[in-house]
Amino acid sequence: MNTAPITLEASTFLLQWSTGGMLLGWVTTRRREVSLGYGWMLRLTYGPLAAGAVIAGFLYGSNLVRDAASALVAVAIGVAFVSSVARKSAGVSGAQKEFDRRSERVAAMTGIDRATTRTAAGREFHPILDLVPAMIGVVGLIAAGLAAASDGFLTDTLSVGRLLVGSLFLGAVTNAMLLGHWYLVQPGLPRKHLNELVDLLGKVWPFEVLVLIAPTGMVSVLNGSIDDGWGGVLGWFWVTCALTTIVLVVVTKAALRERQYSAVMAATGLLYLAILTSFGTDLVARAILDAAVSTSAI
Repeated sequence: MNTAPITLEASTFLLQWSTGGMLLGWVTTRRREVSLGYGWMLRLTYGPLAAGAVIAGFLYGSNLVRDAASALVAVAIGVAFVSSVARKSAGVSGAQKEFDRRSERVAAMTGIDRATTRTAAGREFHPILDLVPAMIGVVGLIAAGLAAASDGFLTDTLSVGRLLVGSLFLGAVTNAMLLGHWYLVQPGLPRKHLNELVDLLGKVWPFEVLVLIAPTGMVSVLNGSIDDGWGGVLGWFWVTCALTTIVLVVVTKAALRERQYSAVMAATGLLYLAILTSFGTDLVARAILDAAVSTSAI
C-alpha cells in the first residue's frame, strides 16, 4: 500500500482557478450582451487570484514558467480591466440591441413608446482581452503539470490533463454562480448565458471524473492501494462530491426551464452548493493524487 500525504500546491491551484475563470468569462462576454460590470467583477476576482499564485510560488516552491505565467495573467487581467473602464461610455452593443428590441415589442403591444438607447460613443471593450490571460495561464498550467510528474508520456499527460480539465471545471461552476447573481443587477439578461455555463459544467464533469479515476487515480484510493490517511473516508467523500455535483447540474437545468424569474435565483442557490461539491471533487482528489504521482516518479 502506498501512503499519499495530503498536499496541494497553492500556486498551481490559484493559477488553475484564475485561468478557468477568465476563459469561461470570455465565453460569456464575447456575446456583448452582459453589462460591463460583470466583466469588472470577474477581473477583480481572478486578477488577485493570479497575483496570489505568484506570491504562493515564491513562498512555497517556485516553478519559473508557472510563476512567470501567473504574473503575466495578473498583468493581462489588469490591462483588460483598465481597457474596459476606459471604454465604458461605449457600453455593450448586444445589451443595447436587446433593450431596443424589447422596447419596440412593448410599443407594438401597448402603443406606449419607450426611448431607445443612445448611440454608443467610441469603440467598445473587445472581449478578446479576456481570452489573453486564459491562454497565458494554459502555458503555466502545462508547465506545472509537467513539473509535477516527469515519469513518462502517459503520466505527464495525465498530470497536465487534470490541471486543464480541472481549470475548466472550477471556472464553469464559479462563473455560473457569479452570473446567476448578476441577474439581480441586469434582470433583462437572457437566460441563455447562464444555461450555457451550466451546460458546459455538465459537459466537463465526465472528463473531470475520467482524468481523476485514470491510473493512478481515485480508484486506487477506493480499493486501498493508496492510503488517503483517513482510512478511505476521503475516497468516499470524493465519490459523494462527484455524484452530487452532476445531480445539482441536472436540477439547476430543470430550474432554469421554469418561466418565473425566481427560477434564476433558485438556480443560483443550487450553484452555491455545486461550488462546494465541485471543489470537493477536484481538490480532494488532487490533494491525494498529486502526492501519489510525485512519489511514483521518484
